[in-house]
Parts: sequence; C-alpha cells; structure tokens
Amino acid sequence: MSSSLFWMIIGAALWLLGLHGLLTLRQALRRIIAFNLMGSGVFLVMIALATRQQPSDPLLVALVVTGLVVAVSATALALRLAAVAHDTQEPRQ
Repeated sequence: MSSSLFWMIIGAALWLLGLHGLLTLRQALRRIIAFNLMGSGVFLVMIALATRQQPSDPLLVALVVTGLVVAVSATALALRLAAVAHDTQEPRQ
C-alpha cells in the first residue's frame, strides 16, 4: 500500500466520522466540530492526491491552503452564531 493511498483512506474515514457526528449530534458546538472534521478529511485526501506525483501538484496545494483559511473563517462565524442563538434562548427551568 502506498503512502498516498493510506492517507486517502484516513481522510475518507475522517469524513465519514464527521458525517456520523453531523447526523447524530444535536448540540451546536459538537455539530460544528463534526463539520470541521469532515473538512479536514477532504483536505487530507486532496493533499494525498497532490503528492502522488513529484513535484506535487501546486493547484491542489493552493486549494487546500485557501480552503483552510475559509474553514477557519466559517468556523468563527458558526461559533459566533451558535453563541448568539444560545444567548437568546429562553432559560430552562
């Protein structure tokens, strides 16, 4: 088994684990973490695909770097929206 195939399998497993968490968990923070886990799996597969040839494909590497920046920004926005939604809920008794 080549190393790129190994990392593709790990990336697919991360994506499936994140999908399971996204579908089964109800708390907003845990769903955000599950969604980030899915994104990490996709990034890992893309990097494994980029390193199949020498030198590595610069387009896929650039897409992953751009995706990481977008993922961090989207996570910050999602966390802020979850905090606002949590603050506006009625207090439970």
